[in-house]
Amino acid sequence: MTQVYDLLDKLKDELRLNKHVNSVSFGDITEVNLNKTDIFPLTHLNISNAVISSNTITFTLQVLCADILDYNKQDYSYDLFYGNDNLQDIMNTQLQVVNLIYSKLKRGTLRAELLQVDENISVQPFKDRFENELVGWGADINIIMRNDISIC
Repeated sequence: MTQVYDLLDKLKDELRLNKHVNSVSFGDITEVNLNKTDIFPLTHLNISNAVISSNTITFTLQVLCADILDYNKQDYSYDLFYGNDNLQDIMNTQLQVVNLIYSKLKRGTLRAELLQVDENISVQPFKDRFENELVGWGADINIIMRNDISIC
C-alpha cells in the first residue's frame, strides 16, 4: 500500500514540469522557510482528509499556489488599475497552476496514472503576510485513487 507516496510523487512530478512553479512543498505550511525567496513561485500540498471505501480512497488535498508580491520602485501613473506591483501577474500565473492540476486530473496525464478528481473545484484567492507578502490561490481538491487493499 503506497497510495500516499504515489499521490504526492505524481503531483510533485507534474507540478515540477510547470514553468510557473519553482518549488513544491508538502506538510504544514508553517514548517516551510518562506523567507527563502528563491523557492517562489511555490506550490504547497497538504493532505487534510482521506475517505476509504472498498475500491477507492478519496484524498482531500489542500493546494496553495503562491508567489511574492513585488512592488515596483518606480511609480507608474499611466494606468492606476494595474497598480505598482505584480499582483495581476501572480493571480494569473498561479491560477493557471491550479487549473492545470485540475485538467491533468480530469482528462490528462494524472488521469492516465489512475488519479481523478471527483468534482469541480472552488479556488479562493489570498493575499497574506508571512515572512514575505504572498499572493496566490488556494483550493481543496478531492482526488480519487484505487484502493490496493481488498476487503475480501
